[in-house]
Amino acid sequence: MSGEYVKKSYYAVIFTSTRNEEDEGYAEMAEEMEQLARQQEGFISMDTAQGPTNITVCYWTSLEAISAWKHQVRHRQAQKLGKSKWYRDYSVKVCRVEKDYSFRFEK
Repeated sequence: MSGEYVKKSYYAVIFTSTRNEEDEGYAEMAEEMEQLARQQEGFISMDTAQGPTNITVCYWTSLEAISAWKHQVRHRQAQKLGKSKWYRDYSVKVCRVEKDYSFRFEK
């Protein structure tokens, strides 16, 4: 994110999941969803960490932008496939970001 204090709050959608063993089509759908999310009005950025538990955090300008993304037609199809094919479990949390600061070591 910005590395500075936030002048205006924004929102984070935290998607945490555990995958099952089914892989067919998952990587392609994940890539498609990332590209589609980046095109949505109100999208700011995305961070992802993969391991036994996968975490994706998408940052949005408003709750309305989050709702529009949640109900986007292709995203809805991906959600259904995730439930029926790829995920053992998942959770979604929507949070408002009040502060944003970071550190980066530079030589």
